Amino acid sequence: MEFISTPIKDLYIIQPKVFEDSRGHFFENYTEKSFLEKNIHAKFIQDNQSLSQKGVLRGLHFQNPPHSQGKLVRVIKGAVLDVALDIRKNSPTYGKHFTIELNEHNKTMLWVPEGFAHGFSTLEDNTIFLYKCTNYYNKESEGCILWNDPSLNINWKLSNPILSDKDKIGLPFPEFKSNF
Repeated sequence: MEFISTPIKDLYIIQPKVFEDSRGHFFENYTEKSFLEKNIHAKFIQDNQSLSQKGVLRGLHFQNPPHSQGKLVRVIKGAVLDVALDIRKNSPTYGKHFTIELNEHNKTMLWVPEGFAHGFSTLEDNTIFLYKCTNYYNKESEGCILWNDPSLNINWKLSNPILSDKDKIGLPFPEFKSNF
């Protein structure tokens, strides 16, 4: 498992070592030892899975402390453009985002630590997305930043996304007050 640094501190691309043969493939999608070697002390306690059609956009979501979540995310089937937005107010990259395509072929994962808003847009029908989380979902702690806020300048690779009601009314980033 290879951890690849991104321009944003503590946010890592993770590329598993994939073993393929005529039967198919095998890879480790998480090992505690690998995370500890990067000084990431993540204790995963909940796994979530979503199924989305092409053109769905989910995000930008986060949970405030003390219910904040770190997430290890990956695509099982299909493809997404994954987005992590740094909302750590003392971070030199506060308000900056990172995007990466995660898909069933590259098997790439992204470690999104606490202090980030996260979202994705689906690039293929029947995309299955897996979130490995370090904390339980807590409705009272959830927040949503407006996905298309012009100050963020995120290219979601979609022109007219399918959105939930919650995502349609996310908070504009200039009005957002971070608890991180």
